[in-house]
Amino acid sequence: FAALFGGMWFLLIGPQRKRQKAHDLMLKELKSGDLIVTSGGIFGTITNVKEDRLVLRVADNTKIELAKNFVSKKVEAE
Repeated sequence: FAALFGGMWFLLIGPQRKRQKAHDLMLKELKSGDLIVTSGGIFGTITNVKEDRLVLRVADNTKIELAKNFVSKKVEAE
């Protein structure tokens, strides 16, 4: 059973925890002006960061408020 648990850890649980820690770090480092993609596929620029949410500009004169948990990834400038 120990070998089975060890195999499961290295194949499933370990990599998932590593990805989760990287995502949490990315959320903590978000700042105004960053370009992001939401989990729904919406691209936008952060205009204001609050404790648990952020304000996202998705078009001219169009802003939405979004929970930080729905940020999928940060888009790096080319």
